[in-house]
Amino acid sequence: MTAPNVTLTGLTVTYRRGQVRALDGVDLRLPTGMVGLLGPNGAGKTTLMRVLTGVLHPTDGTVSVDGTELTSRARRRQVKAATGYLPQELGLYPDLTARQFLDYMALLKGLIDRRARRARIREVLDLVALGDVAHRKLKTYSGGMKRRVGIAQAILNDPRLLIVDEPTVGLDPEERLRFRGLLATLAGDRTVLLSTHIVDDIVQTCPNVVVIEHGSIAFQGPVGDLAARAQDMVWHVTVPPGAPAPDLPTVNVTPGVAGTTYRVISPTAPGADAQRVEATVEDGYLTLMHALDPANAPEPGSDEPSRLTR
Repeated sequence: MTAPNVTLTGLTVTYRRGQVRALDGVDLRLPTGMVGLLGPNGAGKTTLMRVLTGVLHPTDGTVSVDGTELTSRARRRQVKAATGYLPQELGLYPDLTARQFLDYMALLKGLIDRRARRARIREVLDLVALGDVAHRKLKTYSGGMKRRVGIAQAILNDPRLLIVDEPTVGLDPEERLRFRGLLATLAGDRTVLLSTHIVDDIVQTCPNVVVIEHGSIAFQGPVGDLAARAQDMVWHVTVPPGAPAPDLPTVNVTPGVAGTTYRVISPTAPGADAQRVEATVEDGYLTLMHALDPANAPEPGSDEPSRLTR
């Protein structure tokens, strides 16, 4: 299978006769392997995925998947045939077995030959570790098992581009780990775009990440580079019981007997007792969302407080 080449140039999508820009001049190249997609609600992630799957035609710009530009209906159909998609909410038929459901989906994907179709269904069921329970009705499956059925239908056509949207939401820790391993296995020489709000899913599986905000690309590159955005700006601040929380971007809060410890982002030490800690990808993401920059820190000895700038 040829490694994909997914390129977006000047991609723009508008709604309401141009009054709303869901995507605004996006330039993006998705490398082979796992790529994480982060961004707040309404940032444009879903619109981007719909364009990549060929469901939505952009207002302006070009999209190329494996050398094929999505410039016509025929070419969009060609790309859709080589793309797998697992939406956040996949409609399953509860009274069908997993094997029956996949047989139906395979027919929709154009796998007409019965012998080849059944062989492929057995293959993907074994790949997602559901071969032994393929005879059971989907209504008897757990949430994690249903997600695995979802990924099975997405890879029936052996896609060069696989897009998954919030696949681990609501899963228990063991099933989440299983799903992460499955996605990493599937990456190989294809591109897997993982859209999620769970930063740890990206940290554990994706060497590269894209951050989208207000319809534009705020960051694209290695996950380590995103963590580096917060280097020397992450602090632990402990406040006594009853004291107000720091008025700073806060990554997490840990209550304790002596007080509450806040993990905060600030270009300068937010207090005399603040302890600087190593930056993580989540810290880098929050830094990016708040447009916090060490260059905005006050001069040494200044009484001016740290501030956020947009």
